[in-house]
Amino acid sequence: MKNSGNTLRIGIAAAVIVGTIAWLAFSGYGANKSYYVTIAELGGMGDKAYHSQLRVEGFVVPGTIEHNGPHVDFVMNEFESHSPKAASGHLLKVSYKGTEPPPDTFKDDSQALAAGSYGRDGVFHASVLQAKCASKYAPAGPDGAPAKPAATAAAQPAGQPAALAANASASTHAPGTN
Repeated sequence: MKNSGNTLRIGIAAAVIVGTIAWLAFSGYGANKSYYVTIAELGGMGDKAYHSQLRVEGFVVPGTIEHNGPHVDFVMNEFESHSPKAASGHLLKVSYKGTEPPPDTFKDDSQALAAGSYGRDGVFHASVLQAKCASKYAPAGPDGAPAKPAATAAAQPAGQPAALAANASASTHAPGTN
């Protein structure tokens, strides 16, 4: 009898522990879930937009950034300002009130990702703000302008990868060989 009593207690304790872990996992998953939507999709979400954690990406409209300490208000467009589609792009007013100031790369025309919630006032209230860096970096030329890449696809032999073409041209012009 004593053996089955201990087994019952261990079984109940194990069930409580497993249940607690399952509840924590489920509640943590729901709290951290956020939907990625475009600016155009946000307008079509209806009432669901006001009750969901969302992530919205767009381009910062030049001249709309207003700093107030670590808080920033700005407008995002779904297209870059120099794009022909920019005039017809959907706009979204964003109010960022996070714990950290916006990143250094957050500037006019930068691509930004705001995470937060959409208010009934038509403003996206962001608690997280990220700005994407440029995808290509090139050293500055002698006049301060970005330098053009040294090798182009037209300069390499047909059907040969750029790395092989560079090695082939270097090996044919090695010092001491003719």
